[in-house]
Amino acid sequence: MITCIIIDDEPLALELLEDFISKITFLNLIASCSNGFEATNVLHKNKIDLIFTDIEMPNFSGIDIIKSLDHKPHFIFTTAYSHYAVEGFNLNAIDYLVKPIPFHRFLKASTRALSVINKKEETNYTQIEKTSIDPQYIFVKSEYENLKINLNEIKYVEGLKDYIKIYTDNEKPILTLNSLKKFEEKLGQNNFIRVHKSFIVSIKDIHSVQRNRIIINGKWIPIGHSYKNDFIKKIEG
Repeated sequence: MITCIIIDDEPLALELLEDFISKITFLNLIASCSNGFEATNVLHKNKIDLIFTDIEMPNFSGIDIIKSLDHKPHFIFTTAYSHYAVEGFNLNAIDYLVKPIPFHRFLKASTRALSVINKKEETNYTQIEKTSIDPQYIFVKSEYENLKINLNEIKYVEGLKDYIKIYTDNEKPILTLNSLKKFEEKLGQNNFIRVHKSFIVSIKDIHSVQRNRIIINGKWIPIGHSYKNDFIKKIEG
């Protein structure tokens, strides 16, 4: 559902757009405003996805309203004057409707807005989901404390039976009770890859690859035969 408002100083124009919106199931009208000052109050108090606004209005034009907003909802201009079209699209308007507006044209603009807003929400969700899968830091228990480690500081990880060694920018590696498989799941997939039954490496820290070996910080790390194809695809991709 898209929350929206109408801004227009003509009562008949407000009534027409209210009627149009009532016929479109994915639009939820929050307020009809007769001027920009009234509209800005509504915008500050409500989460609005879409603005339908006239352009030429006394004191505070539709263009002025859009320019005044720090966090801009999407918007569609509804006006009797076509000569503002270029400026309207320069402000990234979803559409520009010239009065008198037929319903089919209003529906097309609204459907376009739905597509744009849904795509933005999907992108935001993907970014949030990605962040949750690939964290920026982890905590590991070493000796008698839980250490916070930034993932971008990890160079490579070595498995030693029931323990793993985490090599970072510090000279001394961090030793913790864990399996390499469980630690691999904890790291996420964004910048790390398993290259051997005993090693996980940070791709960004690889200095070079020579035959079946990787060099990181002067350390030679073997590439296991069963991991080689996935590793080559990852670095070439």
